[in-house]
Amino acid sequence: MDTSCTCHKTKKRSQDEYKALINRLSRIEGQVRGLKNMVENDAYCTDILIQVSAVTAALNAFNRELLSNHLRTCVTQDLQNGKSETVDELVCTLQKLMK
Repeated sequence: MDTSCTCHKTKKRSQDEYKALINRLSRIEGQVRGLKNMVENDAYCTDILIQVSAVTAALNAFNRELLSNHLRTCVTQDLQNGKSETVDELVCTLQKLMK
């Protein structure tokens, strides 16, 4: 199995999928700006750590949504078209996500 996992494919997303992903990323971006403000304003360490945990949870939720969409569209279509190498790509991606 190739473990390089270098991929330069693109995907045309539906308008709904695009909006959902962009909205999630915009919220995460706002949370990260909030973290920066907390540091700049000398917020207490544990308060910052709790907010970092919230950002991590939001990124994990983004990953779950994107992975779910990927399985339902890209992976399913590739397997239906006989492109079994997509399974190796998915395994490699999951290994990276689980580090």
